[in-house]
Amino acid sequence: MRILAIISGEYGPRHVDNIRAHGPDDWTTEVWRAPAALPLMIDYPEDHLPDELPPADLILALHELAGVAELVPDIARMTGATAVIAPVDNETWLPRGLARQLRGWLAKIGVACVTPKPFCTLTETDYGVARRTRQPYDDPRIAAFARHFGQPKLRLVVDPQTRAVTAAEVERDAACGCARYVAARLVGVSADDAAQQAGLLHHHYPCLASMGIDADYGDTLMHISGNILKDDVATQVKPFRRMTYITPGTRSE
Repeated sequence: MRILAIISGEYGPRHVDNIRAHGPDDWTTEVWRAPAALPLMIDYPEDHLPDELPPADLILALHELAGVAELVPDIARMTGATAVIAPVDNETWLPRGLARQLRGWLAKIGVACVTPKPFCTLTETDYGVARRTRQPYDDPRIAAFARHFGQPKLRLVVDPQTRAVTAAEVERDAACGCARYVAARLVGVSADDAAQQAGLLHHHYPCLASMGIDADYGDTLMHISGNILKDDVATQVKPFRRMTYITPGTRSE
C-alpha cells in the first residue's frame, strides 16, 4: 500500500516514523509538509500545492493547521488516493464542522474518509466520534491500515503463580507508537498494578492528543486515549488480580 502523510508540525513525524518502522514490508510512506500558514479563505487550492505529489492509495492527514483540510480533496485527485484518514487528536487542527465537510467533499469524488476522534479509536470496522458513539465505515484501504495501527490491542501473558506479566505482544499499535512503548515496559509488572501502570506509561510517552476538554467527550482526548489502553490491559489481567472485599460494619484482621 502506498501512503502519503500530510504533516505540518511535530505531531505527524512521530506517526510517520512508527509506521515506517513497524508497518508491513510492502507499504511505502511518503511525506508532504504542508505550508505553515494559509489564508482564512482558500479560493485556489492549487496555489498552495506542489506541482507534483507521489501516487498514493491512502492519505494520512496529520496536519496541525485546520486550513490544510481544504487541500485534501485536491491532494486525493493529484495522487489517485481512494481513502483518507484524518484523525482528530486536537479539535483545533480539525474542528468537527470541518471534519464533516471534509467527509462530504471526499464522498463527492468517490474517496472514503474517516475522522477518528482520537486516532486510537480506529478499528477495522468503525471509529470513535464522541462518548459512547462510534461511526461504522466500509473501506478496504482504511481497514488494512487499521489492522496494524489504530485502537491499541495487546496480548498479555500472566504467570498464574506470581501474577506478574511475563510477555506483552502488540497486536495493533497506536499510530504514534504509544502501545508498543507501553507493552515493552509492562513485563514484570504485577497484575494488580498493570492497568494503572499502563496509564502512567501512556502519559510518559507522551501522548500527543489534546489536554483541553473536548465537548463531544466531556473529557480530554489524552485521557480518552489513555483509558482505551488501560481498559485493554485491565480486561486481560482481571482474572489474576487479588481482589480485596470490605464488609461494612466489620473490622479488618
